[in-house]
Formats: sequence, C-alpha cells, structure tokens
Amino acid sequence: MSKESFLILEDGSVHHGYAFGAPVEAIGEVVFCTSMVGYQEMLTDPSYAGQILVPTYPLIGNYGINEQDIESNRIQVRGFVVREQCLEPSHYLNQETVHGYLERSGTPGLYGLDTRAITRRLRSHGVMMGMITSEKTPQQALEELRRAPDYGSIDFVREVSTKESYHWQNESAAPEYNIVALDCGLKFNILRILSRLGCRVTVVPCTTSAKDILALKPDGILLSPGPGDPELLDYIVTAVKELIDKKPIMGICLGNQLIARAFGGRNYKLKFGHRGGNHPVRELASGRVYITAQNHGYAVDVDSLKDRLEVTHINLNDGTVEGLRHKELPIFAIQYHSEASPGPWDSTYLFDRFLEMIKKAKT
Repeated sequence: MSKESFLILEDGSVHHGYAFGAPVEAIGEVVFCTSMVGYQEMLTDPSYAGQILVPTYPLIGNYGINEQDIESNRIQVRGFVVREQCLEPSHYLNQETVHGYLERSGTPGLYGLDTRAITRRLRSHGVMMGMITSEKTPQQALEELRRAPDYGSIDFVREVSTKESYHWQNESAAPEYNIVALDCGLKFNILRILSRLGCRVTVVPCTTSAKDILALKPDGILLSPGPGDPELLDYIVTAVKELIDKKPIMGICLGNQLIARAFGGRNYKLKFGHRGGNHPVRELASGRVYITAQNHGYAVDVDSLKDRLEVTHINLNDGTVEGLRHKELPIFAIQYHSEASPGPWDSTYLFDRFLEMIKKAKT
C-alpha cells in the first residue's frame, strides 16, 4: 500500500491521496492541463518548470514511458498529481512506468485524488501555489507554503535554458537554411520539425546577446516557448530589440510575449492559463479556426500594442491575443504551440510560413 500523502493549496484546502514517484516534497504553482494524451511530453515540457501539474484526464500511465516522447533532457514539473496511475502499461515502445520515471528523476507524484475537483477550484479561484507532502501536517505545510516565493517572482527561463550552444542533428544532408533558436525553454519537437524542413538549427542560451546571435550568420531567428512571467525577462527583450530589423523572426508562446515587449507592449497573468490540446483559435485574415496546443499562464495586453504590430489570431474561448505580426518587417509570432507535442498538428504550417518569409527576405 502506498504511503498517504496530500496536496495543500494556498487557500488552505487539503486534497488527500497516495504518494508515488520520488519520496520527496515539492512546492510549486498548481496548474491543470486538458490534453487527453501526452503525459510524457507534458512532464518534459520546460514551460511547466516550477509548477505542479494536474492532468484532467483520469488515467495516466497506460502506455508507459519511452525514449521518443520527450521534449527536453529531463522532467521539468515540480510534482505530478493524477486521479489514477497505471502500473501495468501496454505499448510496444514502453520501457518503464510513470512511477519509475518520476522516481528516477527525483520528482514526487500523488494519485487517488479527485483531480476534477481540483480543476474546478483552480478555474474558480485561479491558479495557486501548492505543496505535495507526506511528512508534514496540513498546517505545517500551509505555513511553509506561505513562506515560499511566489511563482511569478522567479526567472525560470534561466533554469531551463541550455548552458552552452549546440547544433541539433540534421535530417537533411544539405540544409538550406541556418536557423538560430534562442532557448527560453525550447521543446525538442520544434527542432525536429525545422530539421525535417531542411534547416540547420543552432540552439543558444537565453542570455546570448544579439551580437553573438548575428555572428552565427542566421537566415532566421526563432524565439522559443518557455516558463514564467515575461515581464522579468528584460535581458532577453534587450536582445530582441537589437534583432528586430536584422533578420526574420518567429516567436512561439513566450516568444510571442517577448516580441510584444520588444515593441513596447505589456503582458498580464491569466486567471488559470491555457494548457491543453483543444483550444480554438481564429486566424483573423482567413477566418479559419484551428484547434491548438497551448501551455502558458500569461497573455499579451492588446491595449498596450503599438501601431507597428497587429493581432493576427485570437482565442475563441476568452478573446485573448494568440498571434502577432509586424506590419512591415518579416516578424510574426503565435501564443500557442505550432509544434504540438502533445496536441493537434493543425498549426505546423506556420514553420513553412517562417521559411517562406526567410526565402523572401534573402531574395
């Protein structure tokens, strides 16, 4: 029998369950994700850094863990809270259980909770800090939780970004384009897609200067997704400002927010964020609706945007900004994840659009 444990939220609510994964405590911002599959991609998505993840789908682990479905070089979540864990996964690629995967990485899990009730609480009250523990009383945990730094006060991008530049393995024998990706919390599937499209991709740390990026002679620059509050990232915004009239730029998720900031815009925290693979987004130019994969807790303030940027996509659930483009320069960005993983592949065409923009700029 697993050890009794619980998740306590900063509003004082206590949610009892049983421990799995690593036998350690964790404090983080508690968020929910509505994707029905893709738990391994979620666990390794750097945008979940500093967060305790609650999938709304009740059964987790039924197809196990494998070497293919990873989005970074480690588990990124602080903790994992599920309704039911599967200890006997069935899939031809399976190598271990979620329990073993969490345990090996030093990440705690909690199962046997009513995750739908937690989701409803977060939807009603907004995301909250929380703690997973089996050692402390609820009152002790709440006291420690209230002493912990708030999620929005920490620069998680520096934690998840690569420390040294590297080249992603090319799938093309003779890559046509040289892309530099600024790693703010990059997902591997972005690199896989660009490589398949004939790109040589160099990944650089989030602290890389514009001068050093341009020294790599890129044909285009990609600003990656990533965790945390974009208002803390002045050092990246400074670099983006120096790049905006030099090379074509594509921003994804956090990259969208950084481009907005580089042109004088602001961002604000959403009540409970957008996380899942079923978010409807309308492209304003065509009127077409795409079902998108999303993972962000902040959004661009549309009233703060200047004349040079225009909104290209909006979220049909809450009307928030989902895409931007510059009216003259070869710069565009989206708030959702065009690389999916997990999620629908509806938006991978945007990588083709990025390369078309580069080709046009070169000629």
